[in-house]
Amino acid sequence: MSRALFLDRDGTLIVDKDYLADPAGVELIPGVAEALRTARDHGFRLFLFTNQSGIGRGYHTLADAEACNRRMLDLIGLGDALFTDTCIAPEAPGQPSLYRKPSPRFILGSIARHHLDPAQCWMVGDRESDLEAGLAAGIHAAAVCTGKYDAAAWRQHLPASAHLHHDLAAVVAAATA
Repeated sequence: MSRALFLDRDGTLIVDKDYLADPAGVELIPGVAEALRTARDHGFRLFLFTNQSGIGRGYHTLADAEACNRRMLDLIGLGDALFTDTCIAPEAPGQPSLYRKPSPRFILGSIARHHLDPAQCWMVGDRESDLEAGLAAGIHAAAVCTGKYDAAAWRQHLPASAHLHHDLAAVVAAATA
């Protein structure tokens, strides 16, 4: 069985710019490319799992979100096939949803499809819904301080069984130790 990182996009891999629709606005969080390279070199499969409620709200399109993802991949520089699979949940809060975090559906489906070992899988994100999705799927959940919350704020919001790390590099260091 394989191990994996399920990665939120905004605030985890790239700077969170509300309802990002223009690829020119994509900005990598420092250290992300190196952390992803390290994870991949240690045998982790990488999955992108992002809520994009701007689509459901009519602010931008799925094509816009995909263009931002392509720009992110270009900036990361580890190839177009970096992610084993990508889930873009387009629903706005309150809309009927299949995959919008905190739903664990994408994680659970990926674990089954790709024969992943849940004990060696992590959901990494900057919001409670990211962590809730991971915990509901029975995998590790790691919060990063590169998005919505800093360490002090996370201490008020962090689920009891989740891990807190400064950034993605620190999560990868913990997961590969």
